[in-house]
Amino acid sequence: MGAGGAASQRGQDARRQERLLREQWEAARRQALRWGAVGEGEQRVLAQLLVLTARGWRLLVDRQWSGTRTADADMLLVGPGGVFVLQVTAGGEPGDGRAAGLLAATKAAESAVASLGMSPVAVQPLMVFAGRRVDASRGRIRLLGEHEIGPVLLSQRHRLRAESVRAIADHLERVLPGYAGSAVDQQMSSAPEHHRPTSPDGLFDLEGLRDAVLQGAREAPIEQWMTFLHPDQVALVRRNWAGPARISGPAGTGKTVVALHRAAYLARRTTGRILYVTFANNLPRVQSTFLKAMAPAVADRVDFRSLHSWAQEFLQERGIPVRLHGDKAETAFSLAWKNVGRRSCLAELDPAPAYWREEIDYVIKGRGLTRFEEYVTVPRRRRKARLHRAHRQSMWELYEAYETLRGERGVHDFNDVLSLALAEAVRRRERPPYAAVVVDEVQDLTLVGVRLLHALVGDAPNGLLLVGDGQQTVYPGGFRLTDAGIDIRGDRGQVLRTNYRNSKQILDAALTVVADDAFEDLDGERTPGRRDVDLTYHDGDVVRVTRPTVEAHDRELLDALRSLPDGARADTALLCPSMRALRHYQRLLTQAGIPVCQLEHYDGRAVDAVKLGTYRRAKGLEFKNVLLPRYDAVFTHGTPAGTAAGTETSETAREREELLRSRLFVAMTRARDLLWLGSVSVST
Repeated sequence: MGAGGAASQRGQDARRQERLLREQWEAARRQALRWGAVGEGEQRVLAQLLVLTARGWRLLVDRQWSGTRTADADMLLVGPGGVFVLQVTAGGEPGDGRAAGLLAATKAAESAVASLGMSPVAVQPLMVFAGRRVDASRGRIRLLGEHEIGPVLLSQRHRLRAESVRAIADHLERVLPGYAGSAVDQQMSSAPEHHRPTSPDGLFDLEGLRDAVLQGAREAPIEQWMTFLHPDQVALVRRNWAGPARISGPAGTGKTVVALHRAAYLARRTTGRILYVTFANNLPRVQSTFLKAMAPAVADRVDFRSLHSWAQEFLQERGIPVRLHGDKAETAFSLAWKNVGRRSCLAELDPAPAYWREEIDYVIKGRGLTRFEEYVTVPRRRRKARLHRAHRQSMWELYEAYETLRGERGVHDFNDVLSLALAEAVRRRERPPYAAVVVDEVQDLTLVGVRLLHALVGDAPNGLLLVGDGQQTVYPGGFRLTDAGIDIRGDRGQVLRTNYRNSKQILDAALTVVADDAFEDLDGERTPGRRDVDLTYHDGDVVRVTRPTVEAHDRELLDALRSLPDGARADTALLCPSMRALRHYQRLLTQAGIPVCQLEHYDGRAVDAVKLGTYRRAKGLEFKNVLLPRYDAVFTHGTPAGTAAGTETSETAREREELLRSRLFVAMTRARDLLWLGSVSVST
């Protein structure tokens, strides 16, 4: 067909679509007139909603709708964007009674669909004003004018497939008999055979519906998949906890997704703000983007922050000076090691100063120890070097020398920021600044950091939620929640056991790395490295490539990236164990013309580029495809990074190797569909 013919065809299609829309609108207007007891404005709104039913949406209308209050909501609308609970009014601003009624109807709808496994964020209350133009919010309720309702509904993020829309609407009509289904010219009652319910009483296969929703989420872009809440997890989001709670579980079990939906759920049910904290400074941007897509009505009531950035702002607001200067603090430690540590018995255990700097950061200052008598008896969790009293005495002298030199320079380190914030939070016990605090990747925080966040809300019901997994620790040192004064009792400690992300092949490859590394989680329980999990996904693949040289290895890597299907680049990550390796692959991909997005700049919005970052920077994220070039280099090419030559068999070296395996495990479990493992063979 020539250009002229194609243009003519497009014109005919446009006219046909316009005619169809006009016919649907006229049919909707006729249908709306059947509600003669309501005003003309309400009928116009109803007609707009009825037009949506011709596109597969389902509309349930209060059987007694007459313009007077016979129900808390006039209509229930089910579409690709979820379930919408509507009140329609032609009057002015509604009173608190109308708003309370709409919220009560919304709660009833949430309870009705909870049995289907639908997240509360997919149920939204809308108040629609006939004859007005408005788009605003009143708490959880979104206020829309007659002209805004259609575009807003059509622009909602798609959560449900067509079969799910029909099944959910059928379910609502059964459990809420005060509402009746309505459609343009009752077309739904004479729908084609493949659109009808599968059984005469409207029952449907619940497991089939859940499987369809799960499959639809997997086919979506990775950003949408990362906010998918499995039906089995909905009860956790809605649970009422009498005090601090914890959600743990192996990699891939959806802990972060539950935490995000929980934050949105709490934001809708409280008047205060919600603080969502993680250790990494790149995750808050990503998680904020996800929540805006999931629950835009409450997104501005959830503060996503890294712990240290929040603590600095907290101190500044209270007029407490913070002089954070990492480089000067590092210089102070180097001088302390040179003057005190290098000639002490510590150097006999490990001459590399990095281990002893970690002892200060994660054991002494990380646990808030201020006296030698405390340090000499404290359990050094996850630290393998056995320190006798003489070693601890030398360590304390090194710590005091460092503190003196740091103080002389007038600077703080990162631990000081948290200690200052904790002291301020305890000193000024005013009304809590937050209704709730959600802590993601809690295992990466220090004890002082957890105490700080606990101090913000105390033991209030639903106040503190800690989410994380000790097996995915990527920093040295550790603690137990009881050390922070946090008591997780009964059902307030939930362990997720179903992996929704990784296929068996990928998970087996990752577990092989840490199979011999038993770990102690925050509850103090010793857990084997190879844990049993239930799997829901079986289509992933592991590709192993070994080449004799780095050049040959990198060519294979580029070939693997180029062979990905169209569009798959946006769902792909290349992860590296170190910044040096990251810079190498940044140059390699750039020279090859492959677009790259640094994970430290990634904000959760889809971008057609390979994500590039370190293993640690990938924490809390997931990708359909993950490539790990030279993943075993730190184990097969001699001394692990940061270990002094000649100490490879020492306790400190074993501790480093275990930490490296933990980081590799985290990187491998980011993969959902494809895990590419590249290595360079070692010449003998």
